[in-house]
Amino acid sequence: MGVRTAGTTGCAMVGPPRGFIATIMPFFTSVRLSSTFKSFFASSKSGGIVLILCTLLSLALANSPFGPSWLGFWQQYVAGLSIEHWVNDALMAIFFLMIGLELERELYNGELSDLRNALLPILAAIGGIVVPASIHFAFNNGSPTQAGVGIPMATDIAFALGVLALLGSRVPASLKIFLTALAVMDDLGAIIVIALFYSTGLSVAYLAGALAVFALLVLMNRVLRVMALLPYLVGGALMWFLMLKSGVHATIAGVLLAFAIPYSARQDDEKSPSHRLEHLLHKPVAFLILPIFALANTGIVVGAGWAEELLSPNSLGIMLGLVAGKPVGIVLFSFAAVALGLCRLPLDLAWRHVIGAGLLGGIGFTMSIFITNLAFTGAPDAINASKMAILLASLTAGVAGFVWLKMRGAPTPVDDDPDTLDFDAAR
Repeated sequence: MGVRTAGTTGCAMVGPPRGFIATIMPFFTSVRLSSTFKSFFASSKSGGIVLILCTLLSLALANSPFGPSWLGFWQQYVAGLSIEHWVNDALMAIFFLMIGLELERELYNGELSDLRNALLPILAAIGGIVVPASIHFAFNNGSPTQAGVGIPMATDIAFALGVLALLGSRVPASLKIFLTALAVMDDLGAIIVIALFYSTGLSVAYLAGALAVFALLVLMNRVLRVMALLPYLVGGALMWFLMLKSGVHATIAGVLLAFAIPYSARQDDEKSPSHRLEHLLHKPVAFLILPIFALANTGIVVGAGWAEELLSPNSLGIMLGLVAGKPVGIVLFSFAAVALGLCRLPLDLAWRHVIGAGLLGGIGFTMSIFITNLAFTGAPDAINASKMAILLASLTAGVAGFVWLKMRGAPTPVDDDPDTLDFDAAR
């Protein structure tokens, strides 16, 4: 095998020369991407296509003669909640469960398992949250739409990875890992924002009950060593109900459940309940839950003044935050971290790849729409306008990222195995 320029998939501390790295880490040569990661990445590619089709269908129906019936269907009540509410609070809790499982995998044996590797995507994600939020805040400070500050913070992990997956081997493997870690940390930031700032009517009793169930599940995992999935799923359902009643958004229960389920630090451990559940959820989330979410939440009525509405402070804050703020924040914070000597780029990544990741980070879609529903509850006009801005900004960011990486994202000529992360360049 010839000399390769691929290297660590994250951020290593500046200092030791490459020869030294090769001396202390020869056993890391030719590390293959895990099958769990590749399965998740593949489902994102196909799931992104299904999401696009469902979005187009929902838009078409909302603006057709069947529009009132289509929109009215999602507002029908079943067991005390509207169908839209069930989708956004119950089905999306399963999506958040998978995000939690992804985060857990990254923390145990993925990009975030080593602080040196984790530092670059963590700082990039912080930049991708702070800069877009600052742009929206600058446009909407003190106005009724200030609550939308969280909308451009989020990255749609399925769409972003789906666009990257379309490029296949035309981008280095480390870029796939970097964008995944970045998107997962970005989603964690969005989850924290939702829990802290988009909760209403807090009930301490119900919240205490939900946390007690979580503590019991952790006890089952860490002390009793219960390895069956069913008790955790039953406990997770109860925790979801209590969280729903507490005023904290019920989807947070999905993330908590993910960290209560037993996890094996061994890569692709088929006996790990967390691994098995994550594997089971890939396709249902990609091909059922997210498409239903798109159908329920992208029925945007394009009225006569839609173009003028895009010039409103809220819409401008969302679009500029996603299209400009995301890449600027991601690249700026990454560059600052490297310039300050905190870390360096992976050996097979160049700044042109980070720019491409920043552009794809501007695809807000699922998480941005989700936060929109929380930010503007009871304000359908603001929700409709925000969703229009999100769709246009996400489309722009996705196309820009794809074109940029197609033209400028090629791996080095000797990096001939897109599924392998090699350390040979250090020798």
